[in-house]
Amino acid sequence: MSAFRDLAGKVAVVTGGASGIGKGIATRLVEAGAHVVLADVEEHALQASASELGAVGIRTDVSDLSSVQALADATLARFGKVHVVCNNAGVGPFAKIADLTMDDWQWMLGVNLWGVVHGVHVFLPLLLDNAEGGHIVNTASAAGLVSVPELGAYCVTKFGVVALTETLAAELAADGARVGATVLCPGFIRTSINRSTRNRPVALAGGGLADVDLQVRDVRSTWMEPEQVGTLVVEAITRGDLYVMTHPDMLERVERRHEGIVEAFRRADATVP
Repeated sequence: MSAFRDLAGKVAVVTGGASGIGKGIATRLVEAGAHVVLADVEEHALQASASELGAVGIRTDVSDLSSVQALADATLARFGKVHVVCNNAGVGPFAKIADLTMDDWQWMLGVNLWGVVHGVHVFLPLLLDNAEGGHIVNTASAAGLVSVPELGAYCVTKFGVVALTETLAAELAADGARVGATVLCPGFIRTSINRSTRNRPVALAGGGLADVDLQVRDVRSTWMEPEQVGTLVVEAITRGDLYVMTHPDMLERVERRHEGIVEAFRRADATVP
């Protein structure tokens, strides 16, 4: 497993890097001395953030495999190698499962799950070929550990990202690879994910999904800044951690879910011959 004690001079790619958690991660990577490539679907915000951070901005639609491949090609053309890939781009509007259309599912799965799959598919071979090692960080969510009403489609994608990353980490370790994997499961972070529909493709317009501003709806929660998450991610990369959690107070909800699963096994043990 990789554990880059020193990120100076390393090349890192961050998707969804124009704002929010992606920009927070990129900020800390730049401060650690890494060469950073920002990828995002919002061209203007992307270039503004790249200029601010001294990074390279490459417009990328993570739901499109060819676009992610172009991102990798451009990164290699400029830097010759890649060490760290943060598959972070995501959307998070709300809807009950009964109100979802196929276009809703396609958009949500395309960005949140296929975007990570594409990132792993394209960049993993490059990291494995890098003699200096590599590391993948996949952004899931606390909603990838506990299901949340009205976030069914989002939870499906984030549970998938958790499973993908855990499996990948186990396989890399079994192979003795110099590549590690981390799954980020953030809670309440001040980002623009509450305006996700601004980037919804016209071809997938409509449907039941709608933006919700949780900072207005839920004023009781503790909110973190993206740069704080970036600090946790960089620390995880340097240690080679599998999990990054941001909100310890969410542990109780995860424990309740697991207790329910354990109890179901106990019932089965008592009834199955």
